[in-house]
Amino acid sequence: MSVPAGKGERLSMSACFLLLLVCAIWGSNAVSIKFSNQGFPPLMAATLRSLVAGILVWGLALWKGQPILFPPGERRHAVVIGILFGLDFLFLYWGISFTPASRSTIFLYSHPLWVILGAHFVLQKDQLSYGKIAGAVLSFTGLILVFKTESAMLPEYHWIGDLMEISAAIFWAATTLYIKRISQSVKLNHYQTLFSQLIFAIPVLAAGAFFFEQGQPVVLNRVVIAALLYQILAVAFFSYLCWFWLIHNHPVSKLASFSFLAPVFGVIFGSVILNEPIGLSVLAGLSFVCVGIFLANK
Repeated sequence: MSVPAGKGERLSMSACFLLLLVCAIWGSNAVSIKFSNQGFPPLMAATLRSLVAGILVWGLALWKGQPILFPPGERRHAVVIGILFGLDFLFLYWGISFTPASRSTIFLYSHPLWVILGAHFVLQKDQLSYGKIAGAVLSFTGLILVFKTESAMLPEYHWIGDLMEISAAIFWAATTLYIKRISQSVKLNHYQTLFSQLIFAIPVLAAGAFFFEQGQPVVLNRVVIAALLYQILAVAFFSYLCWFWLIHNHPVSKLASFSFLAPVFGVIFGSVILNEPIGLSVLAGLSFVCVGIFLANK
């Protein structure tokens, strides 16, 4: 995959369709995690996913004759990327134990806001504009409509989970910005960045599983195994390869605005597959998200 010089500033129709597919996969991932959690502790599953997907990325890069390791003298960046990604998932899964899933999703998908803000300060030619600001605010408003919780009954320490989910979103944004920043000065391909993210995240995730999930049972059945395979092949392998190719070839603030669609897809898949209720708030939220994406990319 390559983008001709000067074509990376505007998202093409093919890039938009690829982003929609990626967001749909990310949205369905929430459903698959619910199934895999029935047999695997979450951080153990995340560790296995990173390990197997990393091996698959290495094999694909080897088959295509592409380098998989960062150039000598730049490999410290690979470690940083992996640690940031590992902390993202560590706070994501840990925070859900303190706060309701709907709240955690809202805070996690504040990620585009942190990307758009951070890109203004750390990236060239990706500055804030009125359209980006308005689009981000509208999209986030749409998420609030989709995931709005009517009940005032919240866990006593929900604020701890809220802060953890915000931390997860910030680490996710930091990973995106760090990769984009170093790719402006170091010649890298999307295989190198994804492999580094997956492999160097393993120690962080494995440590989390060791300290927080000791004694939790593993119960295997066809549904659990299928759900974990989906997370490995569709999410960690295919969708992340697409995402990192897009990061290398397009402004991240424009890409980030599309990620607001992922939780909307999650609600739709949850309704269809898990029979979770869906109402007018979802339709209204989806409208806000779509308008926000149009403004951010106009």
